[in-house]
Amino acid sequence: MKLIKLAVVTSILIGLSGCSTLSGSKSDTDTMNGSDVVVEDRNAESSGMGGDSTASGSEFGEGAETQVIVGEGQYEGEGMLDDPNSPLANRIIYFEYDSSAVRAEDVATLEAHAAYLGEHINVTVRLVGHTDDRGAREYNLALGERRALAIRQILMLQGASVQQFEVTSFGEERPAVDGIDETARQQNRRVEINYIGR
Repeated sequence: MKLIKLAVVTSILIGLSGCSTLSGSKSDTDTMNGSDVVVEDRNAESSGMGGDSTASGSEFGEGAETQVIVGEGQYEGEGMLDDPNSPLANRIIYFEYDSSAVRAEDVATLEAHAAYLGEHINVTVRLVGHTDDRGAREYNLALGERRALAIRQILMLQGASVQQFEVTSFGEERPAVDGIDETARQQNRRVEINYIGR
């Protein structure tokens, strides 16, 4: 019986792989051809009208409706920006002294932001570059801009578009931490990723 159910689910997945996103109360994720596929089983009890549902993804009740969602990324929805456990919660990228090179440990964070921006093309971000206190004012303004542009370039290479960005540099003028020791300076060498309107 389970083999028949598996065959039915597989044929439904293949036949409906082009469906758009629909929401449901219960979902299971499978991988098909390298992309995430979410299969949702919605019957009358799980639609929210009949109380709690005890049906599992492998049980098909009479009148059950199966929906397939293909290619949904993990950064769907505005809630991801507010979730403190989301990689999108990290919106500050730090830099080494006198450098605009992005550190390896920040690549995953930038990939998360790029995926989100690629899926939400109407979202705009302001990239704000900062430096520590060393160097001339004009040099630091240019360095802050280079840092912000480096972040923009990485985000664009990962799927965001140029129209989604505003780039600003404050150089050394707006430190995150006061002080001239290395700990303070390290926190001041940064680019802030600010989602506009939030």
